[in-house]
Amino acid sequence: MVAVPEHTAPGQPDPHEPDINSPAAGEDYPGRHREYEGRHRADLEGLSVWATAQSTGPVQRRGRYVPESVKHPARMLPAIAAHAVGAYTQPGDLVLDPMCGIGTTLVEAVHAGRDAFGIEYEPQWSNIADANIRHAHDHGATGRASVIRGDATRLMSLVPKALTGQVALVVTSPPYGPTVHGLVRPSADGVVKYDDRYNDGHDRGNLAYRDLTGLADGFAQILHGCATLLRPGGVVVVTARPWRKRGELVDLPSAVIAAGLRAGLVPIERCVALLAAVRDGHLVARPSFFQLQQVRKARASGTPMHLIAHEDVLIFTKAATSSEDGTEVVA
Repeated sequence: MVAVPEHTAPGQPDPHEPDINSPAAGEDYPGRHREYEGRHRADLEGLSVWATAQSTGPVQRRGRYVPESVKHPARMLPAIAAHAVGAYTQPGDLVLDPMCGIGTTLVEAVHAGRDAFGIEYEPQWSNIADANIRHAHDHGATGRASVIRGDATRLMSLVPKALTGQVALVVTSPPYGPTVHGLVRPSADGVVKYDDRYNDGHDRGNLAYRDLTGLADGFAQILHGCATLLRPGGVVVVTARPWRKRGELVDLPSAVIAAGLRAGLVPIERCVALLAAVRDGHLVARPSFFQLQQVRKARASGTPMHLIAHEDVLIFTKAATSSEDGTEVVA
């Protein structure tokens, strides 16, 4: 059962959160998979739910990311990226995020002793990703990371050919449209929404400006490049969740699975990354102001809408092919 909390005013602390200065709020996140065993086994039981929101996004990022990171309209929870890195790689492995935004995947990878690189289309976000990588190294991260500016749908034209077959893990998430929830601040008329766009709207090259079909096609191109870069046994982790457009549910997770299949990848797991905290056997939702407002309006009008409490985590590997002697090999 998901508890629907009263909204906390912007800037107010969450009474359910631990002190950020406490050791419990430090580098290690809950919900880790068991020790790496050569490659992650899809048949392990009890590992389908990732407890990635025991603390809020701001608490997870505080001191670990530069303050400008909050400006990105669709930030991945650091604990989701950290969990994927810990579950599917070993120290020294290479991690890729082809749509890296402010560099969350890269930061969590270098803190875990992995090397990483990312692609980012928007200069504003790639600059912040660079700053976050420097910040991670200033705070003891041992892995190496870099950001390439460019369009990830042309991934193989951006990446050195020497990296083909070298990537152990891809962690990424597609955009949810040109505008998302963003941030709010109080005003005389209630609240003002800001930092809710990927750019100023003049550059439509970002996948966020495509319709669902165009987004899925572009994402399939990106995943095809990722498949080329993956090493044998490498894994692609994509987080996605559905959203509502004019009352209709947009099934982005299914579109991502279809894009992965078109890119030559094979789905091997479908997990849940919690966006809610687990407290005494219940989920405590962590909605944005706009999510809470939308649900309250829907319920007031008689529509039984619920708060989103998780993201789908779609996990792929490379398709196996047969060699000339009939032996199955990974493409």
